[in-house]
Amino acid sequence: MSTLRAVLWDMDGTLLDSERLWDVSLAQFAEKLGGVLSPAAREAMVGTSMATSMVILYEDLGVTGRDVDADAAWLDLRTGELFAEGLIWRPGARELLHAVRRTGLRTALVTATSRPLVEQALLSLGAENFDAVVCGGETAAKPDAAPYRLALSLLRVDAGDALVIEDSPTGVASGVAAGCMVLAVPCAAALPEQPGVVIRDTLAGLTVEDLSRIWGRTVVPRS
Repeated sequence: MSTLRAVLWDMDGTLLDSERLWDVSLAQFAEKLGGVLSPAAREAMVGTSMATSMVILYEDLGVTGRDVDADAAWLDLRTGELFAEGLIWRPGARELLHAVRRTGLRTALVTATSRPLVEQALLSLGAENFDAVVCGGETAAKPDAAPYRLALSLLRVDAGDALVIEDSPTGVASGVAAGCMVLAVPCAAALPEQPGVVIRDTLAGLTVEDLSRIWGRTVVPRS
């Protein structure tokens, strides 16, 4: 009988309460361009690649003719400065990650964030807690299945033996497209009910046994 062999984690908004830091850097960048980013545009960016986020931002502010690479570099640099001031774990995330590692399950970090920022975040997350790390720009971006498929390949685990933990519609769609069962814990964007996805309000209080039941399609009551 198949058993849960791996847990694949998103980073921003799932393991770390870092979407609020992106809120700051994006708002500051919008101000730099002479505008204010709308709440709808900001929500649409959650979980997307930097390239997609820049398109949304420019369209929202009515800005054209910018150097996308330079603007993305500015955002990464400013967000890195905010990361350096301290990263906060999402409720229950640290405890659950450590519990997963203690059981010997394989783990991967799969994020749309650039590798330099991820390396910085790993100082808080603990690089030793992940067997593989897939960052933004290294594959086609979520919601494409490519980031999670690459992580599965690196772990040498089949999609049917893995559970993805995500917070955004884009990330959830990527996990589902890769053929994985998904545990979704919304942070900065609402998530609709859909097949192959279990939605919970928090990771707090969840155990590895709970993850196994969710992966096995036996739903743990939503808290």
